[in-house]
Amino acid sequence: MTPSAKSWNEDKLSETPAVELLQTLGFTYVAPETLDTERASFKDTVLVDRLATALRRLNPWISDDNLQRAIKTITKVSATTLTEAGEHNHTALTYGISLEQDLGRGKKSQPVHFIDFDDPSNNEFLVTRQYKVRGTKRHIIPDVTVFLNGIPIAVIECKSPTIGDSWKSQAIKQLRRYQEADDKWTGEGAPRLFETVQLLVATCGERAAYGTIGTPSRFFLEWKTDYPRSEDALRTLVGRAPTAQDRLLAGVFTPANLIDIIRNFQVFQVENGRVVRKVCRYKQFLAVNRAIDRIEAARAADTPTERGGVVWHTQGSGKSLTMLWLALKLRRDPRQGNPTIVVVTDRSALDRQISDTFRDCGFANPERAQTISHLRTLLRETTGKTVMTTVQKFQDPSSSSNRPNGEKADPKRRQRQRHDHPVFSADENIFVLVDEAHRSQYKGLAANLRTALPNAAFFGFTGTPIDKKDKSTLRTFGPYIDKYTIEQAVEDGATVPIFYEGRLPELRIIGQHLDRVFDRVFADRSEDEREAIKKKYATEAAIAAAPRRVESIVMDLIKHYQTHIEPNGFKAQVVGVSREAAVLYKESLDKFHAPESAVIISGSHNDPAHIAKWTLRKEIQIKLIERFKDPSDPLSIIVVCDRLLTGFDAPANQVMYLDSPLREHNLLQAIARVNRQAEGKTYGLLVDYWGVSENLREALSIFSSTDVKGSMTPKSDELPRLQTRHNAAMRFFAKVHDKDDLHACVSVLDPEDLRAEFDLAFRRFAKSMDMLLPDPRALAYKDDMKWLGKIRQAAKAKFHDDQLDISDCGAKVRQLIEDAVQVDDIAILVKAVPLFSAEFDEQLDALTSDEAKASQMEHAIRHEIHVKIEENPAFYTSLRQRLEEIIALRKQNRIDDAEQLKLFAEEVLAPMEAREQVAADLGLSDQAYAIKGVLDGARPMPMAAEDAGEGYSPNTDLASLVDEAIEPLLKIKGWHEKDDVKRQMRKKIKRQLRAAGSSNEEAGLIAASIVRLAEARR
Repeated sequence: MTPSAKSWNEDKLSETPAVELLQTLGFTYVAPETLDTERASFKDTVLVDRLATALRRLNPWISDDNLQRAIKTITKVSATTLTEAGEHNHTALTYGISLEQDLGRGKKSQPVHFIDFDDPSNNEFLVTRQYKVRGTKRHIIPDVTVFLNGIPIAVIECKSPTIGDSWKSQAIKQLRRYQEADDKWTGEGAPRLFETVQLLVATCGERAAYGTIGTPSRFFLEWKTDYPRSEDALRTLVGRAPTAQDRLLAGVFTPANLIDIIRNFQVFQVENGRVVRKVCRYKQFLAVNRAIDRIEAARAADTPTERGGVVWHTQGSGKSLTMLWLALKLRRDPRQGNPTIVVVTDRSALDRQISDTFRDCGFANPERAQTISHLRTLLRETTGKTVMTTVQKFQDPSSSSNRPNGEKADPKRRQRQRHDHPVFSADENIFVLVDEAHRSQYKGLAANLRTALPNAAFFGFTGTPIDKKDKSTLRTFGPYIDKYTIEQAVEDGATVPIFYEGRLPELRIIGQHLDRVFDRVFADRSEDEREAIKKKYATEAAIAAAPRRVESIVMDLIKHYQTHIEPNGFKAQVVGVSREAAVLYKESLDKFHAPESAVIISGSHNDPAHIAKWTLRKEIQIKLIERFKDPSDPLSIIVVCDRLLTGFDAPANQVMYLDSPLREHNLLQAIARVNRQAEGKTYGLLVDYWGVSENLREALSIFSSTDVKGSMTPKSDELPRLQTRHNAAMRFFAKVHDKDDLHACVSVLDPEDLRAEFDLAFRRFAKSMDMLLPDPRALAYKDDMKWLGKIRQAAKAKFHDDQLDISDCGAKVRQLIEDAVQVDDIAILVKAVPLFSAEFDEQLDALTSDEAKASQMEHAIRHEIHVKIEENPAFYTSLRQRLEEIIALRKQNRIDDAEQLKLFAEEVLAPMEAREQVAADLGLSDQAYAIKGVLDGARPMPMAAEDAGEGYSPNTDLASLVDEAIEPLLKIKGWHEKDDVKRQMRKKIKRQLRAAGSSNEEAGLIAASIVRLAEARR
C-alpha cells in the first residue's frame, strides 16, 4: 500500500528520528509536561533542581549557600548582549568557577565544576520536545531541546524534507528569530534560552547543518565525519543507511564528542571591534583529535619520534583556528604534563597574525619571541608556556636576525650552525606547530629546529598541498594526519569557488609571446631604439612595467571592476610583477579616476624617490589594510607585488587582477585571497593579465590531480551552467499559454512545495546571471531573468512569502528586476500591501478576472488571519473556518469565481472590518470582545430569547467585568515579565468567573487562557 503523503511531515521524517537517535546515544527523554512542573514559570530555561543535583554530585563538598551562588552564575547573568552572556556561561561551564568555602582549614577558594569532562557518564544527558519558553512578548517552542546537567546546551529545529532546499533557510531563520538575532525580531523570540546554548542544528531528516549562537546562515555547515565510529558502526547504530541528519547527530551528540566540542572547540574571537562566536567545522575537529590520537598511539608504542605529522587544510578553511584548538586541547590534556606549545611561522607578518588570532580568541598568555636570545630565554624554562616565533630565530645569535642592517652573513658560519646549533630544551612535553610547513624556509632550518628541541613533537600545517617532488616536508614532520582539499572545502561551503578569465591577450607576458608584447608596447619607438631597449631592458618584469601596457590594463581593469564586482559591494586586489609595476598601477588608477585605491609595498633605504613616495610607514599600512577589510569602507582596490599574498584574510575581496608570473604554491596561495566566505559572495575571481591561466595545467602539474581539483574553473564554464539553470527555471511555466498573464504564471506557484522548488531554481539561475553580467553571452537570457523576477515578486506579494524576496540576489540581477518592474508599470502587483488599504483595492482593480481577484483576496485574508489570530483566537478561528468552507464550495463547482469573490467580501472581509464596531455595539472594548470569545468557547450557556441581541450572550457582561478587573494591572510597566502581577491577574479573573457560576477548575483554566490572550495582544 502506498503511504499517505499526510504522514510525510517534519514530525515523522525528522523530529521523531532525531529524538530516537539521541536516546540511542544515551540521552534520556523526558516529556515537556514533566519538565514544566520542574520550573516556576516558562521564563525559566535551566532545570534548576537537576543542575543542583549535578553540582552536588560533581562537587560533594559544596554548601547550600555556594550551591545557590553557583546556580545563579548560570541563571542570573548580567550582560548587554546574547554573545556576552554566552561567553560568560561558556567560560563558567568549561573552566568552572571559584567559590570560597571552609572545608575545615579556614575559608579558601574552591573550584566548582558544572560538567565532568573526564567521565561523560558522570553527567546527565536529557532531551525533550516542544520545550516552551516565554520571551518578552510571546512564547517560543523549539522542536527539540537538549540538556546537560539540567542546562539547555542545544536546540534542534526540524523541517520536512518535502519542502525542498528551503528547509535550511526556514529552519535557520526560525532559530535566528528565537535568538532575536536581528532587530526586526525584537520581542519575537526568547534570547534567555540561548544564554547557555552551545550548539544549534537545522535539519530535515535527510539533510542537516549546525552552528552556534549568532552564526550567520552561510556558516551553518554539514558534519561529514563518523569519528570515532566507522561507517559500518554508524549504520549498525541507526539500523539502516545513515542520513546526513544521522551523521551529524551521531557525530556531534555522542556524549564524549559533545562535551569535547563544548570545552575545546568554541572561541569568542574579536573581529572588527566586535566579538564573534565560532564553533569548529568537522574537519577541524577531526584533525585535532587525530593529532591527539597519533600522540597517544606513539606513546603507547614507545615511539616518541612518531608523534607528529602534517595537516593540509586548504586556504580559507580555518587553519589558524585548527592550530589554536590543537594548542588548547594539548594544554588541557593532563596526559601531556602541562606542555609547552611553540608556534612557528616563516614570516614576521604571519607571526604577528597568528599571535593576534590566539589573543583575540582569549588564549592565555601567548608570548612572541622578539629575538634569538629572547627565544632561548623563553624556551629555557618551558613548562606551560605558549611561544610564538619565526623559524629564522632558530639560528646563531650572530646571524641575520641579530646582525646590523647591511652586514652580510658568513656562509661558512651558516653551514656550521646546522651542526653546532645548541639545544634549547630536551623536554618531551613540547609540541611544535609549524605554519605553512611546505615552504622551503623550513627545509634549511629543519635541522636547527630538531637540534634545538630534540624530543619535541612536530606538527606541520599547510594551506596548499605538498607537491609530488617534496619528500622533505613529510620526512621532517611525519605522514599526513588529515587532508581537506580545495574541492571538499568548496563543496562544504567553507570557501567559495574560484573562477578565472584571461583578458587583453595581446598584452599578456608569457614566454613565447614576449617579443610580440614588446613590439606592441614599444611600437612608437624607432627600430634602433627598440633594439637598444631590448638589449638592455627586455626582461619580463621591465616590459610588464612599461607605462603604455599598464595604462591599457588599468583602463580595462576599471571597466571590469565597475561592471562586474563593484555593483555587488566587493573589493579587488591587483598584483604587479615588481614594486615599480605596483607603483605604476597605483598612479594609473588615480590618473583614470578609479575607485579609491592604495598600494602596499615594502621599502628600503636606497629606494628612488618615485618608489619611496609610496612606501608608507607600517602603522599607516596596517590602517589601510584594515580599511580594505571593512566592507563598508570606500577603499576598494589594494595594489601589491609580494605583500598580502599569503595569510591575508579579507572576505570582501572578490577579485584578484594578476599581472605577475606566480606558479605552484605561490599561485595557489595567492588566488586563495579571494575564496573567503562573505554575505552575498558566491565566487571568487582571478582575472589574468599575465598568462598564468594559459599555463595553469603546467603550473599545477607538480601536485596530485585530486589535491588541486577545483582550484580554478574557467569562467567560460559558467555559460553552459547558465543555460541549464535557465531551462530549469523556465520549465515551471511551460504549460502557461499566455506568458503575459501574470496571474496565470503566479497561480502555477500556489502549492507551497512548488514555490520552494521554483525559488531554488530561480536563485541558481540568478547566481549564474550575476556572475556573467554584463558579459554579452548573458544578454540572451536577460529578458527571461526580468520576467521570472517579476513572477517571483508577484508571488511574494500574493502569498506573503518572505522566502521569495529578491534581496538575496546579486546587485546586478536585483537592479535588472527592479528596473523591469517599474518599466512595465506592474509595481503595485508585486508590492506586499496591507489588506485594508487603498493600495490593496488598487491591486485588486489591476487584476482582470474574478478568478485572479478571488485568489488575491484569499491569500491576503489568510495572511491577515495568521497575523491576528493570537489577538482574538475565537473571532479569527471562526473566520478561518468560513474561509475554508467558501474555498471548498468553489472546488466543488457549487459557486463560480464571481460568487466566491462576493462571499469572501461579505462573509469574511466585512466581519473583519466591522470587528471593532461590533464590539462597540455590544458595549465592549476590543480586548473585552476578545475575552468574550474565550468565554464563549470555554463556557457556552443557554440564552433567554429576550436577551438575544445580535452577537450578545450571557458572557458579554462577564467579559466586560473581567476586562475592567485586569485593566489596572495591564498598565503596570513590564507586567508580562512579573509573575506576581500575573498571579494577581489570574486571581481577579477567577473571582469574576466563580461569581458567574464557574467551578474552581474551570475558572483556573479560563483565567490562564485570558492571561495568555492579554500577553499576545501586548
